[in-house]
Amino acid sequence: MELFYFQYFAEGIGHLGPEESNHCIRVLRHREGDLIDVIDGEGTLFHCKILQADPKDTVVELLSSEENWGARPYRLTMAVCPTKNNDRFEWFVEKATEVGVDRIVPVIGDRSERKVYKTERAERIALSAAKQSLKAQIPDIDEPETVRSFIGTCNAACKLIAYCFEDGSQPRISIREAIRGESDVAILIGPEGDFSPEEVRLAIEKGFRPVHLGHSRLRTETAALTAVEAVYFEFI
Repeated sequence: MELFYFQYFAEGIGHLGPEESNHCIRVLRHREGDLIDVIDGEGTLFHCKILQADPKDTVVELLSSEENWGARPYRLTMAVCPTKNNDRFEWFVEKATEVGVDRIVPVIGDRSERKVYKTERAERIALSAAKQSLKAQIPDIDEPETVRSFIGTCNAACKLIAYCFEDGSQPRISIREAIRGESDVAILIGPEGDFSPEEVRLAIEKGFRPVHLGHSRLRTETAALTAVEAVYFEFI
């Protein structure tokens, strides 16, 4: 199954953008009359017929649609500190999209080595990963904000923070235990140097529950993907 991306139809007619048109016509060699499937990135799958096979502007006719195609029974927000090596964070975006995530928030912590993050490339990676993994929904990639800002505004029913607590000052539970009975989950993952004690205190004051990811010390992007998978396996 091949998926293409397009959002808006006018009276049942749509135009694939130049990049999608080129892939459809020149790479995959589709022709007029061929049937193709298109996602809108918001959860709907469109079954279409090609009316005009132009590698710069392919025109399609909407035949039918399926809402909430491949939808999951939970909503997951991942607030993750971008890594010093940008490739590692982009790897997380790709793999998290393949597994299943609704929203990715790059957050800048007190101890973050990367203080600036641009989302344009991550958005393209998420789109490609959604099509590859056969998903009609593309996760939202928020503009960066501070860890403290996210903590203050997060309104998920189940709010979790993965923090080392190496001094044993706080009891931690597994993500599986923490999300039991909850379907709206937000998980906060810190930078290479972990969260500052002040950020952790604020998070706990705002209702975040400390969780662990096992006994291994994980890199930021590995910890973030492990958290995504923990939620996924709890619901499948």
